[in-house]
Amino acid sequence: MTMKRLDPSFYEQPTLELARSLLGHYLVHDHLDGQIVGKIVETEAYLGAIDRAAHSFGGRRTNRTEVMFGLPGHVYTYQMHTHTLLNVVSGPVGTPEAVLIRAIEPIEGEGIIEANRPGIKRFDQTNGPGKLTKALGITMDLYGHSLQHEPLYIVEGSAIPEIEAGPRVGIPNTGEARDYPFRFFERTNPYVSKFR
Repeated sequence: MTMKRLDPSFYEQPTLELARSLLGHYLVHDHLDGQIVGKIVETEAYLGAIDRAAHSFGGRRTNRTEVMFGLPGHVYTYQMHTHTLLNVVSGPVGTPEAVLIRAIEPIEGEGIIEANRPGIKRFDQTNGPGKLTKALGITMDLYGHSLQHEPLYIVEGSAIPEIEAGPRVGIPNTGEARDYPFRFFERTNPYVSKFR
């Protein structure tokens, strides 16, 4: 497996294309206990000011959304209940868009994942956005972090031949945005959080 980081220009793709293009690449966390690597198998795109499901809908600029107005290729973390969710900032500067990393397939560091998610079945350890951050030890401390630097970055993987698109998950009160096919996933991967 190559450990060549994705070039900063990779993150300058339009958000829907970036959400699809991230599939098959590897999320790496240089954890205190060792390196954890997971193949990205599911993402969701959020189109900022025009997307009712986005935190920045209508151009909402707050302390929480501020990083999304900056350079693409940085980390937008936020908390939902007790979970930290990991997003990749996308879109041009001033256009607050992001891609949620929704599921990964563990490749390296399974022992650390097991320690972080004790007693959880293998396929349930990283098959959701809050699950994968617990498994990889990703916290709110990484808000605003550049994916060009340690301890969290994305390296080149391989294209996934069978990608499916569908509605995003867990956004019931967002009007028509609820049905947009902005979730992308590897069709047959057992680590995908939801297949339909």
